[in-house]
Amino acid sequence: MALDVARRRFTSTEYARMAEAGVLGEDDRVELIEGEIFELAPIGFGHAACVRRLTSLFSRLLGEDVQVSVQNPIDLDEHTQPQPDVVLLRPRDDFYSSSHPTAADILLLIEVAETSGEYDRQIKMPVYAQHGIHEVWLVDLRQRRVIVHRDPSAGTYRTAHIFQSSDALTSSTFPYLVFNLTDIFG
Repeated sequence: MALDVARRRFTSTEYARMAEAGVLGEDDRVELIEGEIFELAPIGFGHAACVRRLTSLFSRLLGEDVQVSVQNPIDLDEHTQPQPDVVLLRPRDDFYSSSHPTAADILLLIEVAETSGEYDRQIKMPVYAQHGIHEVWLVDLRQRRVIVHRDPSAGTYRTAHIFQSSDALTSSTFPYLVFNLTDIFG
């Protein structure tokens, strides 16, 4: 027997008000995806180290050409405000102090998966593709590989290339940079 239950979708404005009112605490690891509030897994040592490594790498190699955003919100639509692990943004003089970045501001988005792989693949990747984020890297810490998703179309990525062990990879946005997986995994 199927239940006929109405679901209430939250907007990003309502989500922000929940935080302001203390319903959502500053340390709560949650994000808004298509109107639903998802609780995120705690960040483990390996995940944190990888995010720090990527932040250092991109800051050093790209300097003022990008603004590196770490685990901060992006506004994809009225009901979707994920917090990707690392995002390379188009530089803005105000450092996005007047609004969160949108899909148009994103040069490269990276999710690091230690325990969140299924969530990232099944929930977040289709959302990123739906909003036209042209390149997303999924760093899979358990299998020590990076899956590079490109060419979004109709809520999916048309291409997904897997890079492992001693492979080198490039970003379509920064084709002049070559990254060794040891740069990412240590």
